[in-house]
Amino acid sequence: MMSNNKLTPAIFNSPADNISKLAALFPSAVKDGELDITALREELGQFEEVGAEKYELTWAGKQAAKKLSQSDVPGRTLKYVPQDSKNSDTTENLYIEGDNLEVLKLLRQNYYGAVKMIYIDPPYNTGGDKFIYPDDYSMSEAESDEAEGDIVDGERMRVNQKSSNKFHARWLNMIYPRLRIAKNLLRDDGVIILSIDDNEVHNLRKLCDEIFGVENFIATIANINNPKGRSDDKFVATAHEYLLIYAKNSLSLDWYGFEPTDEIIRRYNKIDDKGQKYREIDLRKTGESDLREDRPNLFYYFHYCENTNDFYPSRTKEAPDGYIAIFPQREDEKEGNWRWGMDTAQKQISDLIPKFMPSRKVWGVMQKDYLENRDLVKPTSAWTFKDVNSERGSEQFIDLGFDKRIFPKPKPTGTIERIIKLTTTLDDIILDFFSGSATTAHAVMQFNVEDGKRRKFIMLQYPEICDIDSEAVKAGYPNICEIGKERIRRAGDKIKDEIEQENEQLKLGEEPKQVPDIGFRVFRVADTNIRWTHMALTNEQLDLDESMLSEKDRLDFMPGYTDIDVVYEILLRQRDIPLSSKVEKLSIGSRTYIFADAYVVCLDDTITVELVEALAAVEPTPIKYVFRDSAFADNISLKDETIRRLEAYIARNSGEQKKAYTVEFI
Repeated sequence: MMSNNKLTPAIFNSPADNISKLAALFPSAVKDGELDITALREELGQFEEVGAEKYELTWAGKQAAKKLSQSDVPGRTLKYVPQDSKNSDTTENLYIEGDNLEVLKLLRQNYYGAVKMIYIDPPYNTGGDKFIYPDDYSMSEAESDEAEGDIVDGERMRVNQKSSNKFHARWLNMIYPRLRIAKNLLRDDGVIILSIDDNEVHNLRKLCDEIFGVENFIATIANINNPKGRSDDKFVATAHEYLLIYAKNSLSLDWYGFEPTDEIIRRYNKIDDKGQKYREIDLRKTGESDLREDRPNLFYYFHYCENTNDFYPSRTKEAPDGYIAIFPQREDEKEGNWRWGMDTAQKQISDLIPKFMPSRKVWGVMQKDYLENRDLVKPTSAWTFKDVNSERGSEQFIDLGFDKRIFPKPKPTGTIERIIKLTTTLDDIILDFFSGSATTAHAVMQFNVEDGKRRKFIMLQYPEICDIDSEAVKAGYPNICEIGKERIRRAGDKIKDEIEQENEQLKLGEEPKQVPDIGFRVFRVADTNIRWTHMALTNEQLDLDESMLSEKDRLDFMPGYTDIDVVYEILLRQRDIPLSSKVEKLSIGSRTYIFADAYVVCLDDTITVELVEALAAVEPTPIKYVFRDSAFADNISLKDETIRRLEAYIARNSGEQKKAYTVEFI
């Protein structure tokens, strides 16, 4: 019988062969392809005395990964890309290109404790995934900086092959610091949902237990995304992947539910005299603690007269003549209890119906359960909905005019919309830092149409280069970010067109639908625009020439900068100011800007009395003024005089009410 296996270039690899044999005999002694001598000795019954054993997940590089999550990204900023943005003057949505570890760190100041829901669909570590990971697990400071991206040496995404000795460790070192930072961005009532499959679900669950706390684990959902199962699986055709759900603080978590399905609605098959739909459900408690002795206060009687329909609860069994005494009786004829206390039964007696049950030959009490008042449906731990099927994802992508070969297997919007429904409302912020084809952005815009809310999205994606011969490159998309941005544009336009068409068909008196925020501002990770920051980090010496002394911009800023770049870099250094904040140029001086209606950045290279007086007149008084150091030409007296003059003008303009503000210099 002929084999299809390719001839291996190695003639004989004795160490690898021995490791394989040991792994077959003692699986726990071989970890990530390397022999654990201690574990092997234990398998052979040789144990060392251990003073401080503990249950934890550990791997090669964990300490370095933890350190990486705590370090800053000095000298890095986000560059605004207006030409790629859409509706940038009004939108509150963001799309950010770059290594998501860097971006998460850059957003930490502005979005600390601000995000309601995080959804990610990270690489599943199947053996062919590309992602950024450090190769050395005892990194020096310089190597740590390189891993963070301060020194970028070509394409940094690498395939993590299953044959690698540190296959699982590399994946854990990639995801661990990102999740640690992501937790900082979540609100106290926030939640994170992670898509994953069997390759790393066991490690990811333990990792999240450590980062978010076991007590904040909400659920593992089996998401049936391929009901027929994968035909290429060897033994069992996999029909699902997982959604791991963790809260920042489960005691504070806001959790919603799903609307009742048609199957549930059909059960409400009765109509009262007001035309309201209801169903009848037994008032008797079933399940655990349903015996009289379990909850004695929930055992009482109902007295009912068939002739007069008189019906009321009572603590006594003895009923008046002509009345029936009804009590909660289990199928085994033991005394049970009711779901309602007697006071509630008295107040809501109109919602209760005495009823004889022929099959059991006993009287019972039924409750009118109204469809209008019913709670949302609690989700189950297995999602078999049609809209989570992976085929829907490809169909939705194609429906936007894309060739399906451009981005294989995009997530269906239905999966994300269901998560949005369960966890968010109003104007919540939703973050996806492995955004791929931007399904999450599409789902946010679509769901805002359905319930009229104003949720905002932040998409992060590394600009992974598409293969030169791929359909994506042929279609004009050199990297994944270009695909994601174009999808958001097309999805937004489609939503807008559909709403406008619906509004044209409205009948008299019907309210028109509002088009949601379908825009987004684009930012890209870049080096600092401020020369002094760059020099402090690189220890460069500045060679001053006469042109630099006369052209202060060359002295202060890096080549290729723009004023807006500098303004956004300053914005990133402020606490709790979102990147979607309004940035506008003031008609004061020639290069003065304001963002978030509260922070003034004056990039004018000369400070005059007239300029200071105009800045002091800005209303409301800004929280902060930022000036260029070079505008004062090393004149300390001028700087002090400017600050005093600014203070005097602000005091004059504000009268008796003192205004608090600060002044900074770049």
